[in-house]
Amino acid sequence: MADRKRASLEPPLSKEQLALLGEGSIAYVKRLEPQEAALLFPQIDDIKLGLPLFALVSADGSPIILTDSRDVAIANAWEHELQMVSLH
Repeated sequence: MADRKRASLEPPLSKEQLALLGEGSIAYVKRLEPQEAALLFPQIDDIKLGLPLFALVSADGSPIILTDSRDVAIANAWEHELQMVSLH
């Protein structure tokens, strides 16, 4: 019984396996603070404080685009035939 209970507590996939799941086909939109955006997109020099920012992010957490519109991020996902998922 103890082995069965322990096995049910272990995740079915490792973090690495989960990151690869949906690679190239799944993405999500993430709202970002300017500081977070600067970390994900270091090539961007000047980000105005208070500007709403949204990143389209691949299944493995890699950033795809940064925009000030959630709708633009979603449209970009559709344009690239990425399936959107919701994270809670």
